[in-house]
Parts: sequence; C-alpha cells; structure tokens
Amino acid sequence: MVDEDLELERDIGEATIVYDEPDEGVARKTVPNEHVAYFQDHWIIKTDEDEEGHDIVRRIPAKRVHYVERSVEEFEEEVSTLVDQVQSFASDLRTKIPVGGGPSGGRGEGEDVEPINVDIDEPDDETPGR
Repeated sequence: MVDEDLELERDIGEATIVYDEPDEGVARKTVPNEHVAYFQDHWIIKTDEDEEGHDIVRRIPAKRVHYVERSVEEFEEEVSTLVDQVQSFASDLRTKIPVGGGPSGGRGEGEDVEPINVDIDEPDDETPGR
C-alpha cells in the first residue's frame, strides 16, 4: 500500500559559480542546481523573482567564469543528463535548419534517393569556339 500523501523530497544539490564581477572582483554565488545552466557561451543563474513570479536571471559570459562546482547524486547521471540536453538541442536544430535534399531540405525516414542521369551530347567540330 502506498501513502499518496507521502512526498519524497529529492535533494537536487547545489552549484557554486566563481566568476569575475566588474565592480567587485571575484564573486562567488551558490544556488540550487536547478537555478544554473550553460547556454550560448554564458552561464545563466536565477538570482530572484519579480512581483509577478517571473524569474530574474543573470547571464555571465563564459570567459568571466573561473569554475562552476556542482554537487550531484551520481556523476554518471549528471553526464547522462548533459548528453540528453545535447541530443535535444541537436534535434531542435535539425527541425529548424533543413539539411540535405528534397523539397523540405531534408530526407524522410526510409526515403530512397535516386540519382539523376543527364545526357551530355558530344560537341560537333562545327560548334563555334571549339
């Protein structure tokens, strides 16, 4: 029998980011793991929420970051999550940027591509410029 009122709270760990702050020198910020991400050469950290409940984030260029240290339950799980994120990003790119031939720019699953034969006539000796 499972008690439906029982909530298992999972510790998601913390992340500490150490970076150069223009006015303060080296800054150190510790946040829950779910509040830090890396995207488009920037580390993004949630710093607060506004009155409407929207997240306030700080984007820190990767070149200003010394390191990010995270606590994780299992290293293999963390790496697997990163692989999933990369695969998801690559899949999104494939849907946005057509690659290959065909009317949509891509090839459908199992679609056979036939070569196109082009007949080339040999030039006559009477062809001007030859």
